[in-house]
Amino acid sequence: MRSTRNRGRTKALIAAPLMALALVTVTACEDSGGSGPSYGAGAEGQQADRAPAASPDGSGAEEPAGEKPAADGSTDTAPPKQPPAPAISVRTAESDLGTILVDDEGRTLYGFTKDKPGRANCDSDCIAVWPALISAKDVTAGEGTDASLLKEIKLGEGAEQAVYGDWPLYYYVGDVTAGDVNGQGLDGEWFVVAADGKLIKSQA
Repeated sequence: MRSTRNRGRTKALIAAPLMALALVTVTACEDSGGSGPSYGAGAEGQQADRAPAASPDGSGAEEPAGEKPAADGSTDTAPPKQPPAPAISVRTAESDLGTILVDDEGRTLYGFTKDKPGRANCDSDCIAVWPALISAKDVTAGEGTDASLLKEIKLGEGAEQAVYGDWPLYYYVGDVTAGDVNGQGLDGEWFVVAADGKLIKSQA
């Protein structure tokens, strides 16, 4: 009887570790991610599940940065149109020196005695003080002027200086407001221009 009892106890002692080993193996398989609830979790899993952003045309390609489709579906990359340059006119105005030439904003215009008929001799240092009346468009004859006396001379590509009679026309930087004649008689070379195209050399 004692021998049979010992054999039963031995079988029980062997079976207990085997059952524990089986439970550990099953738990390890579930945690490996084969089919458990944690599959696909984490950053990589979230990226794999996220669909790419669709483009407006449904092709799946992302829209390039900085380009927006126009209403007709085309991409508008053309620069904005520049407004046309304003036209400039020469007219007459009354001053302390008599009737003189001014531009369409009333700024006084001068002639330079060192200029030759239809040819400017004002260099870069001179132009810094006496800016030329230039325009990309033809200067027009305004009120009180003689259109036959108004011409232009080319200064460079796309720029022309207005000429009245024999005199290329200039402004003076010292004239602050319309009607100023602060440049009159400076250096004995700069004078306002009359409506007949002659220089007025009198002093105000």
